[in-house]
Amino acid sequence: MPQLSQLALVIQSQWFWLLLVLGAIYFVVGRGIVGKVESTVDDRDARIAADLAEAQRLQDEAEADEEAWRTRVNAMRAEAQGVTASAKADAQAKLEARLAAADAEIALRTDSAVAELDTARKSAMAELESVAVEATQQIVERLTGASVDQAQARAAVTGALGHA
Repeated sequence: MPQLSQLALVIQSQWFWLLLVLGAIYFVVGRGIVGKVESTVDDRDARIAADLAEAQRLQDEAEADEEAWRTRVNAMRAEAQGVTASAKADAQAKLEARLAAADAEIALRTDSAVAELDTARKSAMAELESVAVEATQQIVERLTGASVDQAQARAAVTGALGHA
């Protein structure tokens, strides 16, 4: 069979072309496409690294802004507490001044009322004494029939009121 005798030549030829095509594919794919894929992967890695660096920078900036904001809030809170304390102190001082004025007015009114009561008491005692003197004179005259002068009756009433 002549086809079988040519088989060795055909197989060698096919092996040759197979190796030639595989070598061409290796060089085309290995040198051409792999380089492009590697450059794409490197670009992607560089872009990811740049994005991560930008994200870190923005996060640091946000943390700095937050710290500044917290500092401002704390300063405003301290200022508000100072204003509140000042307002409380002013209100307390005004209250104490009003209380002192009210206490002084009450003391003045109390002293005035005490003086009026003392005057009224003395007036009432004087009136009571004069009524007692008259009553003493009338009682002594009705009981004994003798008249007592006003000075003696006043001395008796004053002595009796002094012991009471």
